[in-house]
Amino acid sequence: MYASLTCHPPLGQTTVVPAHKQHVKLTVLIESSTDKEYTVALWSNYEDREKWTSLNLETIEQPSSLLWARGETRPGIHRKWFAIDLAGPPKHGGSVSFTITFRSAEGEPWKWANEQFSISDGHLIFHTASTLSDDLGNFIEGLPDDLKVQSERSETPDTSLWSLTSPVNAASGKESGYTNVTLGKPTNFSRWFALVRLWSPWLAPRQGRGKFQPDKEAIIAAFQREDGSNLAVLAVSGKNDVLTTLGHDGEGNIVINSRNDSDEDASAMLIVSVGHSLEFAFSAVMYHARKLIMKYETASGQIAAEEEALMKDFNPQWLQDWYDGLSYCTWNGIGQKLTEDKIFEALDSLKDNGVNISNLIIDDNWQSLNHEGGDQFENAMTEFEATKTGFPRGLKATVSDVRKNHPKLKHIAVWHALFGYWGGIAPEGKIADEYKTTIVRKKDGVSGGTMTVVAEEDVHRFYRDFYQFLSLAGVDSVKTDAQFFVDELDDATDRRKLIKAYQDAWSIAQLRSFYGKAISCMSQTPQIIFHSQLPSNKPRILLRNSDDFFPEVPASHPWHIFCNAHNAIFNQYLNILPDWDMFQTSHEWASFHAAARCVSGGPIYITDVPGKHDVNLINQMTGNTPRGDTVILRPHTVGKSTSAYNSYDDTVLLKVGTFVGMAHSGVSILGVFNCTQHPLTELIGLDQFPGAERGTYIIRSHISGQVSQPTSAESGDALVHLEIPVIGWDILSAFPFQSFKLERGEHGAEGPADISVANLGILGKMTGAAGIISSDAYVERDSGKLRVWTSLKVLGTYGIYISDLKKRSIEKDFIAVIFGRPISSHCVKINEHCENILEIDCIRAWKETDQHAGWSNEVAVEVIIR
Repeated sequence: MYASLTCHPPLGQTTVVPAHKQHVKLTVLIESSTDKEYTVALWSNYEDREKWTSLNLETIEQPSSLLWARGETRPGIHRKWFAIDLAGPPKHGGSVSFTITFRSAEGEPWKWANEQFSISDGHLIFHTASTLSDDLGNFIEGLPDDLKVQSERSETPDTSLWSLTSPVNAASGKESGYTNVTLGKPTNFSRWFALVRLWSPWLAPRQGRGKFQPDKEAIIAAFQREDGSNLAVLAVSGKNDVLTTLGHDGEGNIVINSRNDSDEDASAMLIVSVGHSLEFAFSAVMYHARKLIMKYETASGQIAAEEEALMKDFNPQWLQDWYDGLSYCTWNGIGQKLTEDKIFEALDSLKDNGVNISNLIIDDNWQSLNHEGGDQFENAMTEFEATKTGFPRGLKATVSDVRKNHPKLKHIAVWHALFGYWGGIAPEGKIADEYKTTIVRKKDGVSGGTMTVVAEEDVHRFYRDFYQFLSLAGVDSVKTDAQFFVDELDDATDRRKLIKAYQDAWSIAQLRSFYGKAISCMSQTPQIIFHSQLPSNKPRILLRNSDDFFPEVPASHPWHIFCNAHNAIFNQYLNILPDWDMFQTSHEWASFHAAARCVSGGPIYITDVPGKHDVNLINQMTGNTPRGDTVILRPHTVGKSTSAYNSYDDTVLLKVGTFVGMAHSGVSILGVFNCTQHPLTELIGLDQFPGAERGTYIIRSHISGQVSQPTSAESGDALVHLEIPVIGWDILSAFPFQSFKLERGEHGAEGPADISVANLGILGKMTGAAGIISSDAYVERDSGKLRVWTSLKVLGTYGIYISDLKKRSIEKDFIAVIFGRPISSHCVKINEHCENILEIDCIRAWKETDQHAGWSNEVAVEVIIR
C-alpha cells in the first residue's frame, strides 16, 4: 500500500509565527493508494514544554485556494485532508516541537511520520519579543571584561546594535600579529547559520543546531532565538590592515580570530545586532559596517585619492546591456586549449542555432605565458599581447573579426588574474622589463611558494597600460580572477603593501577603461569584501557568488545552487550583482541551473560546446527586444534563500525568493529546488513568498502553467502542492490581484460589471514578470472601461489573468492594441492551461502591424475591457 503525508507548517523545518499573527492552522494531506478513512493526530509539546501530548485533527475539504503545481491527476490516488487550529503561543512561552501520527482504522497501530518518511520533527517559534533589550549580555553570555562594547544607533527598524573592539598585537617584521579572544556563548537559540571561508577565494554556508561549531572560520554568523528574534555577529576586516574571522572553542563559545599585518597595535572589530527577523539583523550590521568603513577610508584619504583619480577621465555609461545581455563564456564550452578558430566556431554555432548573445567572455589561456600547458600555478605572464600559438595575428585581429561577423555582439571581455596570471609575472618577460617587480612568498597550500609580481610602486601604471592595450584591441570589459592571491601572501610587509594597492589599481583602471564592465572572481576574501565591495561610491560590478560550475561532477550541481542561494543572503548588501557562474544548456542539470540563474537577480552566462544547445531552454530564460537584441529577464532584487537555517542535509526544498516591482504591489517570485537525492513533496503557503504579506494574489507555476484561485495574504489559506523529483525544480510567481467595477455602455458588452485582473507579463518565460517594465490599470471616468496598459521589455506572449474571462466575449468585450494600433483577433486567445488567462501573441502582432523599433526599445501593449 502506498501512502504519503504532507504537512503545513512543514515537518523537518522551523516556522516562525509573526507577532501579529499568533494563530496557526496546521494542515495535513494524506495521499494513499486505498480509500481508507484515516485518523490523524498532532503530537507536540504545545501544552506542556516537558511532556508531549496528542491532539486529534479534524477532517476537512480540500482547500479551495490550493494550487496543484503538478501531480493532481495521478491515477489511483486517494486524498484526505485534515486540520487543527493552535489558537496562540504556548503557555510555557517557548518554541513548539511537533510531529504527526496516523492510522487507517481503529485498533491499528499508530504510524509516526518521522519514522515512516525519514523526516525530523517540525518546530514552531511564536514571536514573543515585542521589545529588544539594549544589553548585549542578554544575548551573549560570558563577554570578556577587556572587550569594548559600544551601543550604536541602528539604521534598521526593530533592531538593537552594538560595535565591539578587541586589541590585536602588531606585526613583528614579516610575521603578522595574531590574537584569539573568546567572545562568549549565544543564549536561548535553537539553530545557527554562518558563512565560512571555504578556502581563501570562496564563501560557503554552514548550519547547525545546539552548539555553534562551524568547521571553518566564518565572517558572519546568525542565531535563531527561541523568542523569534535573531542575533547576527559580523567580523569586520580591512580596517588598519586587520583580518578578523569567527571561530569556536568546541564548547559553543564564539572565538574572535584576528591577524594584524600593521607594524602598530590595532583593534579587531565586530558588529552585533538583534532583530525581529534575520533580514533586519543582517541589514543592521551590514549598513553599520558600510558606514564605518567609508568613514575610516574617507578619514585616511583613500576614498578621496580614488575619486580624484577617477575624475580625470571617468565617463559613466549605461550598463543595462552588460547586466542583462545573454553572455557566452569559452571556459567549459571550448576547453583550455584556446584558439581564435575555436572562438569563431563557437560563435558561428550559436548564430546558426538562432542564439543571439550580447556578451562574449574570452576566458583563460589566451595570454602569452612563459610555460604554456602544465601546472597553471607555474605559468606566468610575459607580455600584454595574446599567445602566438592560438592567436597568431594578435588579439586585435581576433576581436575585429568577431565584431565584424557578429554585429549583435555588444561587449567582449577577456580573462586575467589579478597578478597577471596564476603564476604572476614572468621574471624574464617584457612586462618585467618595463615595470618594477618584487618576489613575494605565499602561504603553504595549493598555490604555495614564491612568485614575481609587479611592485606596489608600478601597479597603477601596469594596470593603466594593460587596459589601454586591451581597449585598443577592441576589448571593452574584463573578468579578473584569482583575486584571493592578495590574501595568500604570507609576509606582513607584502600584505600591507599589496592587498589594497592591487584592489585600488584594478578598481580605478577598470572604471577608467571599461566604465564598470568588470567581473570580480575568486574575491570573497574579507579584506576585499570590506575594502572594495561594501562601499557604495562606485558603479556596481559583477561578482562571482560561489565556487565554480563543474559539469563533470554530479554531486556539485545541487550544492552549487544551495551555496549561491545562501551566499546571496550576505552578498545582497554589497555594491555588486551576484554572478552564479556559467553553465551548459545541453547538460543533465541544465534546466536546474537555468532556473537558478533566472531567479538569482544576476547575469546569465552559457558555456555550451559548439553545436550542443538547448534552444527551447534558452528561450525560457531570454526574450528578444524590438531591436532584435536577446536579453535576460532579470528580477529587481537579488535572489536568496528564504530559509537560511535549513542545512544542505535537511530533506526539504530549497526556496530562493526574489521580487519584481515594489513590495505589496509587485510580483513575488519563489524558485523551488530539490537539492536532495530523493523526491520531495511540500505544501507551500503564500506566507513564504517575500513581499506578499498584504493584498490578494494568484500563484502560477512555470512548469505546469497552472494558476491558483485568488487568495488574500491575510487569510493564510493559500497553499501550493509541489511534487519535485530528483534534479527537479519549479518557479512560482505570486501576482497581485486588482479589483475594478466597470460601467455598462451601449455597445453590446456582455461581461459582468465586477472584474479583477492580474498582469502576468510574458508567458513561457521562467521569470516572465520581469518582462514588465511598467504597468497601470484603471477605469476610465468617461467611458467606464477598464484599461490595462503595460510596457514590456521584450516581445513574446503577453498574459492577463481575468477573474471571469469565460463569462465575457473576446470579440465584443475586449480591444487590444500595440503601440496604439489594433491587434488582430487571431493574435488573442484563451490560455490552454487556464481558462482565466487571456494571452496575446505580441510577436505576431508586431509583425502584422508593421512596427519598427524607434527611439524606445520597449513594447507598449494596452488591453481595453468593457
